[in-house]
Amino acid sequence: MRRALVSVTDKTGIADLAAGLLALGFEVVSTGGTAAALRQAGIAVTDVSDVTGFPESFDGRVKTLHPKIHGGILADRLDPRHLRQLDELQITPFEIVVVNLYQFERTVLDQATLEEAIESIDIGGPALIRAAAKNQANVTVVIDPGDYDRVLLEAGNGWRAETRRELATKAFRHTAVYDSVIAAYLSASTPMAPFPTEFAVPLRLATALRYGENPHQPAAAFHTPLVPGGVVRAKQLWGKDLSYNNILDADAAWELASDLGPGAVAIIKHGNPCGAAKLANLADSYEAARSSDPVSAFGGIAALVGSVDASAAESLTAKGNFLEVVIAERFSQEALDTFQNRSGWGADVRLLECPRSEPSSFLTVRSLRGGALVQWSDEDPRAGFKTVTKAKPPAQLEPDIEFAWATVAHVKSNAIVVCRGSRLLGTGAGQMNRVQSVRLALEQSGEAAQGAVLASDAFFPFPDSVDAAAEAGIAVMVQPGGSKKDASVIERADELGLAMVFTGIRHFRH
Repeated sequence: MRRALVSVTDKTGIADLAAGLLALGFEVVSTGGTAAALRQAGIAVTDVSDVTGFPESFDGRVKTLHPKIHGGILADRLDPRHLRQLDELQITPFEIVVVNLYQFERTVLDQATLEEAIESIDIGGPALIRAAAKNQANVTVVIDPGDYDRVLLEAGNGWRAETRRELATKAFRHTAVYDSVIAAYLSASTPMAPFPTEFAVPLRLATALRYGENPHQPAAAFHTPLVPGGVVRAKQLWGKDLSYNNILDADAAWELASDLGPGAVAIIKHGNPCGAAKLANLADSYEAARSSDPVSAFGGIAALVGSVDASAAESLTAKGNFLEVVIAERFSQEALDTFQNRSGWGADVRLLECPRSEPSSFLTVRSLRGGALVQWSDEDPRAGFKTVTKAKPPAQLEPDIEFAWATVAHVKSNAIVVCRGSRLLGTGAGQMNRVQSVRLALEQSGEAAQGAVLASDAFFPFPDSVDAAAEAGIAVMVQPGGSKKDASVIERADELGLAMVFTGIRHFRH
């Protein structure tokens, strides 16, 4: 008799699969909860304990960890010596192993205690999956209910080698992610050095993408199981499928807008802010953000912290505007109607709904050929600003100092922003020298730079940037400090009557 082992937490479709295997002459061997569910469905089942001659024990921790089970899975039926041993040991081999695992991830997301989380770690399941996947030349391993139909179609004549290899590969990916989720959970709750000697990142497919940065590059978006929030988990309410570049820019926009807080709007183009504002309402904030650089804002991505109402939707869809993506915490039905009924680009704009989560540090991974760079995310501790010049910042500019400092952290280095009235006036991004970024930001700001705040993501190495800022009428400069030339930079600011604030923290963004 052909033999199948079935032990699943997710019971979806398992009765139909087991019934189909029985009809093809398989004996179905199963464990406690799965066996009970199959019997309730009227399917004949052999208990694992009847095969092993040993009861399930230690509250179910030991069920399938037995030579009668693992010998039946791991024996190579293409090897005559293994066949003889099977006969000598009176072990019947398994042709198919159907297993999915204890739902550790769901347990910990439900705010389980450490003890509950530990108890939810599956031991026997991964062992069965790995054994069956290792012996893919003889055994078919199935971990996904979505594969049941195709598996049953091939079961009558035996599974093709290509099918077994594909399912085994999927199984090893599954156990790797399962273990990496456990490691991530325990790492977060266990004091240790910032980085272990071995590191795995659990990722689960969110959506396949049409292509990557360029049409010849295949791409997909994944989410990290235990990290809530973020654009990759946003709900798309309307519009065409998202592209790789859409998601990158939407993430940049959402992170900046979230840092600026409720009522803020950020517009991103090619990874850099071309507009940002935080005024009385989202409609006004969007208008102010767009006015920073209307040319660059065209075809950009806008993020709004709050609920987009009809008024904001009218501003976002006004004549002359074109946005690839609009992302917000919520959209009113009137706002959705405005987008959906707008002719032209409004019919194609992607609308994403993304709940805002509290800022928290997370690991970032940047792949390199042959490896990766890993770091904790850039979360500003805001230890306090320090005025280092004789001139003090005017009280009315304090909100703009905060606004400018939050914004410059989201601009590619060398990064300079000019802000006034809780809006971004000019940006200098990605230049090879800092003074050139200063000039670009001031040029874009024009006359509005008079009395404004200029912020830099890193220190000024020379006084030349102070000269340029003073000539444009900047009132306050904000920078981390820490240069060997700090004294001469401060001295020049004093000579020109500028106020300068040191933050004590750098925000390089490469």
